Amino acid sequence: MRALWKGSVSFGLVSIPVRLYAATERKHPKFNYLHAKCHGPIRYRKWCPHCQQEVSQDEIVRGYQYDKGEYVVLEEGDIPTVNHGHRRSVTIIDFVRQQDIDPIYYDRSYYLEPAEGGAKAYALLCAGMKKSQRVALALVALRERETLAAVRMLDHDVLAMETMFYPDEVRSVSQLSGIEQDLEFDDRELKMAHTLIDSLSTDFEPSKYRSEYRDALLATIHAKVEREEVHVAGKPEDGKVIDLMQALKESIAQAQQERPHG
Repeated sequence: MRALWKGSVSFGLVSIPVRLYAATERKHPKFNYLHAKCHGPIRYRKWCPHCQQEVSQDEIVRGYQYDKGEYVVLEEGDIPTVNHGHRRSVTIIDFVRQQDIDPIYYDRSYYLEPAEGGAKAYALLCAGMKKSQRVALALVALRERETLAAVRMLDHDVLAMETMFYPDEVRSVSQLSGIEQDLEFDDRELKMAHTLIDSLSTDFEPSKYRSEYRDALLATIHAKVEREEVHVAGKPEDGKVIDLMQALKESIAQAQQERPHG
């Protein structure tokens, strides 16, 4: 694995050098969109529909839409910078019970590994968290944005960090309109539900769960490769940029030659 960054976990006056790794990765096959005629990859342009022209990166500014079609433009100096104390630092602010955090707050998972000189302090933090049965709430800056995170212990005395949504980012269940409260069930219905749940209950073994859809899709792709059903993308002619007006004029002239009037 490649470390995303090297920083520290800090709480109080203690600072533990660590390396941060992404704990998960998507395995679903990624597709490129191709032109059916020549199998060349489709490009997406930054296009201004008002000016009817392609826009370069240095012509683009950030805009916040506060009303339909109306924007507030933010320059670089308008955007608050990340607290330098939290940049490449996991700053612990509280310790809480893990069962008090609803999983709905979790976003993405990372591993924390002790860096040079941090092994003992890292192990000490693990031992303290194991004894207290607490997880740490922290502030961390990732991709220039400060976010809340939970640091918890995994097996083998490894620390994992879960970035979290803030409370106002979690939608309220009160927005659901189809939930009926205080419905009554008879004893037979409850017993049947319990029996069904009990018959399907087991220990969680992650290795037994696979994506059958992904396996079938990959099998189809590999079969096409083995049958040599592979297309080579057409290359642009000499890397020339096509002038739309010129191409239209040439197309009209060619059509007139092929189908002369009269």
